[in-house]
Amino acid sequence: MPLNRQRAFRKIYPLRVFGMALGGLLVSSVLHQQQAAWPLWAFMVLTCFVWPHLALLHARLARDAHQAESINLLIDSAIAGAWVPLMHFCLLPSVVLVMVTTFDKISTGIRGLWLRSLPGLLGTALLLTLWLQPTPQWDASLVVVLCSLPLLLAHTLAVSVSSHRLIRTVARQNHQLEELRRTDAHTGLLGREAWMQMATECHAIFRGGDQPACLMMVDIDHFKTVNDRFGHTAGDEVIRAVGLILRQAVRPTDFAGRYGGDEFGVVCPGAALEDSLAIADRIKVRIEAIRVRDELDLRVSCSIGVAMLGQRHTELRDWINEADAALYRSKDGGRNQVWVLAPA
Repeated sequence: MPLNRQRAFRKIYPLRVFGMALGGLLVSSVLHQQQAAWPLWAFMVLTCFVWPHLALLHARLARDAHQAESINLLIDSAIAGAWVPLMHFCLLPSVVLVMVTTFDKISTGIRGLWLRSLPGLLGTALLLTLWLQPTPQWDASLVVVLCSLPLLLAHTLAVSVSSHRLIRTVARQNHQLEELRRTDAHTGLLGREAWMQMATECHAIFRGGDQPACLMMVDIDHFKTVNDRFGHTAGDEVIRAVGLILRQAVRPTDFAGRYGGDEFGVVCPGAALEDSLAIADRIKVRIEAIRVRDELDLRVSCSIGVAMLGQRHTELRDWINEADAALYRSKDGGRNQVWVLAPA
């Protein structure tokens, strides 16, 4: 069982002490109004001020602390149910106790706990009603109303803070999941789907506009030979190194992604042809400098095809196809070079 579940009782303990103390204040105001006998006062001290420490001891000594704390939470509900007839069904305190106790079970996140707490809550209330047959006293004095407010307000505030933290945690986790979905885990670059989406947006914004844009396709030369000769571990290191180079070589406004296998795509919004070629050349030179430890004979190079966005590129696919065509001209021309196709 996860360690945090086993230690959950440590976090619940101060909340139980605080909540039970406020509950004791509420119950005391009712007992004072009804001029209750001393056994009820003793039971109030036991349930509201002694029980939280007994619950902590029970969880600490139990072999399964999580299960023991679940039982403690069920006992909390049984105690709240017992106080309903003991307070002669005084309406406001009874509703507050039952509501706060039940909502606490929901907020724990333990599946079905609040449903499992209902038999104890209703059972103790029914048994004590049948045994003591208390005369209902619905009215609550101003003192009882005022003593009910701290528990109600404190519980509302605690639930609000807990919900706020939960929402922030879920939002952060969703953001992290979205980042993982968009990112290629091997290189740290954008994955193909995310890169295509951003390239589509760039195509729509810059095509026909006053600002230029460049798309380049980068392919590692003879990568299959690298895997066959030096092994897939060395090949993986090369892929990771190329990903790092692309992240460092492009401008902050550019975005690079792993298009597939050993092929990468880079989009440079607002980049003129000279700027694009400078970026491509920087990428080529840095990839030539890649060295893999324990593989001194391994040398890496790349071929790059560059395409400037124009009116002829009615769709993103046209833009990518032109960069691919330039890439293959680079390979046919001897590899390890940058190639730009002259537009028709």
